Amino acid sequence: MSDYFVIGKIVNTQGIKGEVRVLPTTDDINRFKKLKEVYISKRSGMDLYEIESTRFHKQFVLLKFKGIDTMNDAELIKNTEIKISKDLAIPCEEDEYYIGDLYGMEVFTDEGENIGTIEDIIFTGANDVYLVKKDDSQILIPAIKQCILNVDVKEKTMKVHLLEGLR
Repeated sequence: MSDYFVIGKIVNTQGIKGEVRVLPTTDDINRFKKLKEVYISKRSGMDLYEIESTRFHKQFVLLKFKGIDTMNDAELIKNTEIKISKDLAIPCEEDEYYIGDLYGMEVFTDEGENIGTIEDIIFTGANDVYLVKKDDSQILIPAIKQCILNVDVKEKTMKVHLLEGLR
């Protein structure tokens, strides 16, 4: 897993004083109020930016960074990701996992059969669904307690029970 988590994407500028409009990708948008600095991931690498102010507007977080004082400055960081270091991440509750930990995880049935690795996670309104691929076959497994029996992040393995009709 990466040493950084993506918590938002800068989707546009806001006004003429260098503010940016961020689409948050975190469950708790209030975390932005607690942050003093973040990394902005560009093609050339990641740079650390100090946050001057944070406010909210509709579904967006509006951020003002130190040294970004005009709309032209803000344009330079448009369409980039905002990341934080792993040590600033909100701790997971029991039976919760960071999404990044699940990608590439080997999935086994409760009978010991290797059915593949998690290639994608589909976010639905009711529950997440894991896309598990092996060779040319794939299976969709809902992330519900009846199916997900055990997740071992250290070993990168998941044990599942396949309900009738999932194969």
